[in-house]
Amino acid sequence: MKQSWFKLLFGLILAATLSAPAWGANPAQLGTINYVEGQAFINSQPLGTNSVGSAELLAGQTISTRNGRVEVLLTPGVFLRIDDNSSAILASARLTDTDVRLINGRATVEVDELHHQNNLRLEVGNATTTLTKPGFYSFDADRGQIQVLKGEALVARGGQQIKLGKNRSFSLANPNGDTGKLDENVYEQDDFYQWSSLRSEYLSEANADAGQSYALGYWPGTGWYWDPYFASYTFIPGDGVFYSPFGYGYYSPFVVFESPFFFGGGRFFHHFDEFRGRGAFFGGGFHGREPLFHGEFHGVRGDEFHGNPGFRSGGGFHGGSGFHDGGGFHGGGGGFHGGGGHGR
Repeated sequence: MKQSWFKLLFGLILAATLSAPAWGANPAQLGTINYVEGQAFINSQPLGTNSVGSAELLAGQTISTRNGRVEVLLTPGVFLRIDDNSSAILASARLTDTDVRLINGRATVEVDELHHQNNLRLEVGNATTTLTKPGFYSFDADRGQIQVLKGEALVARGGQQIKLGKNRSFSLANPNGDTGKLDENVYEQDDFYQWSSLRSEYLSEANADAGQSYALGYWPGTGWYWDPYFASYTFIPGDGVFYSPFGYGYYSPFVVFESPFFFGGGRFFHHFDEFRGRGAFFGGGFHGREPLFHGEFHGVRGDEFHGNPGFRSGGGFHGGSGFHDGGGFHGGGGGFHGGGGHGR
């Protein structure tokens, strides 16, 4: 009851202050630069913090770093991250045909939503990897390594096609197409992995902030949305909640009030932060090592993600003794959207 009154009061405050979200940000396109750290370039043009949300990697252009890292938006819910001293070409930049060619160094891809119409690929050497499920993927052009940390991928090389599942790797130096097993205790200590995990956490917090702006007003649907407090675009799904491979939740405006992140008056509050194990609170983003549900759940395997699935949404999803399907996660128009008053 107290929670209901709190929601009503907070809703009235939002209605008075955020009845129509500001549309100061340009709509994000595939290839939009979402974060820059250190030295990064598009072709020979340097990127800086003022490039975030405005600079765009076009098809055929090269993104590169020296002592720096950069995050690039691909299709809604997919983040490309480039490590230090690395370079890649965006070979194709279409919603139904997205192709990245890693030239040297390392890159990761976080996939939080993927539709069957998406054709999402990353090329390393003479191998093309098609990402077929939500998850987290790592590529090393210098060592010729392709790794599926979470999710599933198909690696095509010559006449070979190799299927990689969770915690499996493939080496381009291996002529037989055999795969190896990854030790998650090892790769989770990698600095680039931890940096990607931290970016995912920030983006989840930005999702909760931006989603509240649309909870009581006009909302175009699934896509990228600008959040001024985090100065970056974040992903807002069409319905329910999607979990990143790191366990952080991306909430639709319909269920954003169940998020463990709360924003008010420009101030950030993180609820239940002390419960970072296998708690039974609403929302995602808790780091329980083993989720409480298993099996297929709207295209996302519960045993592949670390987030707490014990959430309750406005669409009829209930944690506890069992889950009841409230109509699916995949709503919205699947496009790219601005919002939130980014004054460029």
